[in-house]
Amino acid sequence: MTDIMGLDTFDPNESSSSESLTVEQAIANLQGEDLGLRMYAAWWLGRFRVQEPAAISTLIQALEDEADRTEEGGYPLRRNAARALGKLGDRQAVLPLIQSLNCSDFYVREAAAQSLEMLGDPVCIPNLIELLKAGLQGRQLVSNQPDFSQPYDAILEALGTLGATIAVPLIQPFLEHPIERIQYAAARAMYQLTQDMIYGERLVQALAGKDLQLRRSALADLGAIGYLPAAEAISQTLAENSLKLIALKGLLEHQIYMSPSNELSEGAVRVMTLMDGLL
Repeated sequence: MTDIMGLDTFDPNESSSSESLTVEQAIANLQGEDLGLRMYAAWWLGRFRVQEPAAISTLIQALEDEADRTEEGGYPLRRNAARALGKLGDRQAVLPLIQSLNCSDFYVREAAAQSLEMLGDPVCIPNLIELLKAGLQGRQLVSNQPDFSQPYDAILEALGTLGATIAVPLIQPFLEHPIERIQYAAARAMYQLTQDMIYGERLVQALAGKDLQLRRSALADLGAIGYLPAAEAISQTLAENSLKLIALKGLLEHQIYMSPSNELSEGAVRVMTLMDGLL
């Protein structure tokens, strides 16, 4: 699976296994009967961005796997396949991933939403909105909160990245969700969709929170939206320098993308100076 910064964390003896496995072996293992090898192959193909047609088609087939199912009803192989397909960037996976949003496994739905965000095809927006509505009564949060029925943070982040302005009235109620991580995801999406600084500042305030995991989450969100006014606050956050550097890298990339010329903007230079101070 991935952590809050989008980094690969599945590491079953990666140093030895990843070096010896070939693309052909990974694809063969994914089609085999050994569930452990299948799980690892799906992760490996995503980790090493194997974009061969055979890899993509085999991963898509794995989204419908019935063999690897836990006693609780989860589908671990489907989860890894969904995550991998987002990393490979092939849009033929969009429709199969949309179908995976209906899977009974919460974590498959989460992985599918995250990968649809990465693939960037707005065709999935109506399906994501339907999942978001599970937490709403009209345009109000359902009364039995906190609601864990859907991966709301992943859905909100995807809608923001995909530019789903139509969803703004449905996203707003989640700013008051009792789970702070979901509040942050809503603020992140609202900033992306409205460019209103009030939502960026809400994430900046979260950097001063008491919970380290929530500070990490806010760092990831600020890096994702490239919110330049957060630069100094990011550099001073009580969190790992590696995570602060990743967040600042997001700001820097946004500044470079927004620059009308090849020259670095003042904002980019400012962020680079802060990054140097963390190295």
